[in-house]
Amino acid sequence: MSPAPASGPAATPRRVTIVDAGVGNLGNLRRALEHLGAEAEITADPSRVASSSCLVLPGVGAFRPPRETLRGALEDALGEALDGGAWLLGICVGFQLLFEAGEEFGQSDGLGLLPGTVRRLPATVPLPHIGWNALVEAQEHPLLAGLAGAFVYFVHSFAPDGVPDDLVLARCRHGRAFPAVAGRGRVLGTQFHPEKSGKSGLALLDNYLEMAHGSASGH
Repeated sequence: MSPAPASGPAATPRRVTIVDAGVGNLGNLRRALEHLGAEAEITADPSRVASSSCLVLPGVGAFRPPRETLRGALEDALGEALDGGAWLLGICVGFQLLFEAGEEFGQSDGLGLLPGTVRRLPATVPLPHIGWNALVEAQEHPLLAGLAGAFVYFVHSFAPDGVPDDLVLARCRHGRAFPAVAGRGRVLGTQFHPEKSGKSGLALLDNYLEMAHGSASGH
């Protein structure tokens, strides 16, 4: 059964801001969040981003284009929101952007919110890594409640590397082990696409909404 959305007269709307960095599966992600009862807004307006307490940063394709879109006012707005206590969930390339650097089409800096560098997966396996794969070595964390061993949907050729073990919340393997979920405090992310991962993906998004709206806490 899919996660039940908040309901009843006492329910507080779970509002979420989807940051539009120019590359992302924005419509499907918004529909998934709205299925969970959230009020989801897609915006590239720095003032809207800065005032949000619950943010999602999606992305598809290469690392550099959304990085350049974020540079400047949007990046400052993300920082302002986080300084004010906001939560941030990065998805796929949006997850990769959370790290210090990426090597796709040459070295580029990331947002530097998490330590690590995004590197190409080994050439010994088919790339891109497309399809369902299992989460392994999952930590006990509110974001992953009920998701140990879950299969989720990936589309990528690069993945974070050199991430400290205590920040890796779950791994996957394709050519090498890589962080499928990682985070620290209120900054979290998934290499896979929750909005394409069926019930497991909806469960993770629901867990994130609960965390961001005060029903759970990160570590």
